[in-house]
Amino acid sequence: MTKPTPDPIDPDQLVELAQAVIAKDHFPNLATIDGDQPRLRPVSPVRTDGFVVYVANLRFYAKTAQIEANPKVELCYLDEQHDQVRITAVAEVLTDRALLQEIWDANPLMQQYLGSIDNPELIVYRMVPQQVRFMREWALEYYDVPLEAE
Repeated sequence: MTKPTPDPIDPDQLVELAQAVIAKDHFPNLATIDGDQPRLRPVSPVRTDGFVVYVANLRFYAKTAQIEANPKVELCYLDEQHDQVRITAVAEVLTDRALLQEIWDANPLMQQYLGSIDNPELIVYRMVPQQVRFMREWALEYYDVPLEAE
């Protein structure tokens, strides 16, 4: 079998290419650390601004304690062509009430499930990117995506 040759990548298009993958994958995988054991699960971001990703969570979920102990996380997005974006980030609890209200208002499922924005079980994490990498299917080479001014 012949090794596939990936399409060339224009470095000026990396941000656009990465954002296109993010837009197509509604359930990226989130990696956290549980002691010395990595944990991985699909999540459904409630908002994405550039490469800043917001993930709703409940206090009793295992990832709450994991993120509290070590806020370093990674999100992995994959599209139907198997292009991949990995966002290495630091998770912080969103405390901006106006932004939390925007997220709440835009997410009827959260409203239905949690009943109130003031539900004490609700946590929304803001994943602040430290590094973003893009890879074409089977290229076996990551490209650092420039972080836009956040």
